[in-house]
Amino acid sequence: MPKSPSVQLAATAHEPAIDLPAIGQGTWYLGEGLAPRRDEVRALQHGLAHGLTLIDTAEMYGDGGAEDVVGEALAGHRDAAFLVSKVYPWNAGRESAIAACEASLRRLRTDHLDLYLLHWPGKIPLEETLEAFERLREAGKIRRFGVSNFDVDEMAALSALPDGETCAVNQVLYHLGSRGIEHSLLPWQRARGIPTMAYCPLAQAGGLRRNLLTHPEVTDIAAELGITAAQLLLAWAIRSVNGHRDVIAIPKATRLAHVEQNAAALAVELDAEHLARLDAAFPAPTHKTPLDIV
Repeated sequence: MPKSPSVQLAATAHEPAIDLPAIGQGTWYLGEGLAPRRDEVRALQHGLAHGLTLIDTAEMYGDGGAEDVVGEALAGHRDAAFLVSKVYPWNAGRESAIAACEASLRRLRTDHLDLYLLHWPGKIPLEETLEAFERLREAGKIRRFGVSNFDVDEMAALSALPDGETCAVNQVLYHLGSRGIEHSLLPWQRARGIPTMAYCPLAQAGGLRRNLLTHPEVTDIAAELGITAAQLLLAWAIRSVNGHRDVIAIPKATRLAHVEQNAAALAVELDAEHLARLDAAFPAPTHKTPLDIV
């Protein structure tokens, strides 16, 4: 059986390199009563069983409600998951980040996070946040740190700080209808071996979901391949570029069938003709654009 596509996080002074599935599980809007809690828990567990071992959450999601759902789902399964959470910018201070992380750990019912992200740039100096992250790492409460919603100038500023170059990932909005990061941010990160986590890879936010999933070129190519439009969008997001794969997509699913379809998208390969047709329908950027954030 061929190995599922994966993305490697680089080794650090304290952690070995690790391969992660190119598709994980997002949790935005979990724990908010939009679906039965038992369905949310079951979907996450189903994803683990189908190889979607990376689970991404945040203290922001449902004011901790999503973390609580994840904690229930991981009861007895913690070692099977690569667990990611995020801290609010205003909680990212020298002491406040410690308290925020400990609160997340309690909701998640675990003693450590595999990856802890600053959710977006804020007013607290990055030096303070990095100091807190290092203290958390030394205490065994996090294994790696990263950021989210950082554009190229912010990544450069982070990289220039002591220990800033050990940033594991940058999580940003990225889907077929939002390709702005391809101009400057993705090349900058690729040159430094920093993978990208793509949130909203199906364009669930901002009213774009229907537009992408029903776009004629998307539906035509999906039909030709015998897959769903959502699977096509996921396969596009995690496609190999110049023989290298460095994007992890984190779609959310609460229905078991959707979880299975997301996992099956790992096996979808898009050839040059399909990619060219998608490029024509959704052109890559020709200049720097502001970072899309939802």
